Amino acid sequence: MTTAPVDAGVTVPPTELAADLLVALRTGDDTEPLLSALADCSETSLAPVREDHDTGLAFWLNCYNAGTKLLLTDRPELYESRWRFFRAPALSVAGHPLGLDDVEHGVLRGSRSKYGLGYLPRLLPDSFEHRYRLDHVDPRLHFALHCGAASCPAIRAYEPDAVDAQLDTATRTYLDATVEYDPDAGVLRVPRMFRWFPGDFGGRSGVREFLRRYDQLPDETADIGYLDWDWSRETPTFA
Repeated sequence: MTTAPVDAGVTVPPTELAADLLVALRTGDDTEPLLSALADCSETSLAPVREDHDTGLAFWLNCYNAGTKLLLTDRPELYESRWRFFRAPALSVAGHPLGLDDVEHGVLRGSRSKYGLGYLPRLLPDSFEHRYRLDHVDPRLHFALHCGAASCPAIRAYEPDAVDAQLDTATRTYLDATVEYDPDAGVLRVPRMFRWFPGDFGGRSGVREFLRRYDQLPDETADIGYLDWDWSRETPTFA
């Protein structure tokens, strides 16, 4: 990622702008030039975001997490009503204001409803969403997005060339820290994302396969239970 200042005569790839925005938010540097540059991105400069899945994935993960930090810093009172918080404009890309729901459910989850357990489409996607939504859901995104809650995972800056390995690390780290197994009761308690979005994981069998992939299924016969989600507002931590 670049650490050079963003000037009118300097063209910085949008993926670097989004990653640099996260760095600036972590270090307390001025974010306005980066936010303005993202808002001023052209459709041409965003072509890699539209056309390459990993590039789009890294870019939108960074935009979401930056948007969360911006909202919590600039408008913390919104979090008192999560309905308002997730819908409030968090940042603009190519002149298009985007809320956290727009980025997560519209783009990253490919126009899937936040209320449909991962099975129902999002209603009335606009033309921007049609152009930029990803063509398939990578369920690991649920372990990379920080929405301001205490139960959320840590933030890291994702890079197009490394996003697959980075998501594996983020997912394994989060699951290792949260999954609980009670051998006496035969119950495996897992993060609530699995209950909210089973369709993103491929249904009940897909959830088990996902847990198995990350060495979180010590007993194939264990019942699945769900951990409580702590919605207490928390300043995002950076990995």
